[in-house]
Amino acid sequence: MKKVITVFVLAVGTLFSANAQDNMMKKDKMSKDITRIISLEQTTGEFTQKQITVSEGTYVFEISNNAVGHEVGFVLVKQGQDISKPENHIQTAYVTEVVKTGKKQTSKPTKLEKGTYVYFCPMNPTSTDNTLIVN
Repeated sequence: MKKVITVFVLAVGTLFSANAQDNMMKKDKMSKDITRIISLEQTTGEFTQKQITVSEGTYVFEISNNAVGHEVGFVLVKQGQDISKPENHIQTAYVTEVVKTGKKQTSKPTKLEKGTYVYFCPMNPTSTDNTLIVN
């Protein structure tokens, strides 16, 4: 009977230990996948932030419309690609709704890898030399 109890205790202990390690690994993975926010403001004809530098990771773009006078949007493209072709746009970075005057909207989470990106608003219209640098 002592052997059965010993085996049972060892089995339960191993199970709890493995479960604890599994939870720690999940928590570590989650901390690497933290979603951060990049807030950008549009005024008439331009973004107020012309260049932004961030580290690799997952981001949500928060776009605010500061008295532009009409709805605005947001487009992100890897530098060097043709910005006029929608297939080159990083579609998860689009705001989920057009941004009305005085309002803010956000994009879906967007994973950014090292490199340089350009961003613009096709509705404002803003210049296309705004850059997002990812280190």
